[in-house]
Amino acid sequence: MNNATGTIGATALYLLFSWLISAAGAAWLAERKGYGERLGLTFGLILSVLGLLIVLLLPGRPGSAWRIDGWLPKRPAKR
Repeated sequence: MNNATGTIGATALYLLFSWLISAAGAAWLAERKGYGERLGLTFGLILSVLGLLIVLLLPGRPGSAWRIDGWLPKRPAKR
C-alpha cells in the first residue's frame, strides 16, 4: 500500500522555495530602488520569479539607495 499522505514531493518543495525567495528578493530590491517594499512583495508573490525580474528591470528613483550606493549596499565600517 502506497501511503502518500503528507508528502509534497521534491519538485513542489523547490517551487515553494523559489516562490518565497523571489518574493523576498523582489521586496528588498523594490525597497532599495525607492518604490517601497509592498510593490516588490506583490510582484514577487503574484508573479514569482518573473516578478523578481520585473523589479530588477525597474529604474531606481532619484535619491534611492540603489542610485546612491549602487546595486549592492556598502558594508558598515569596523570599529
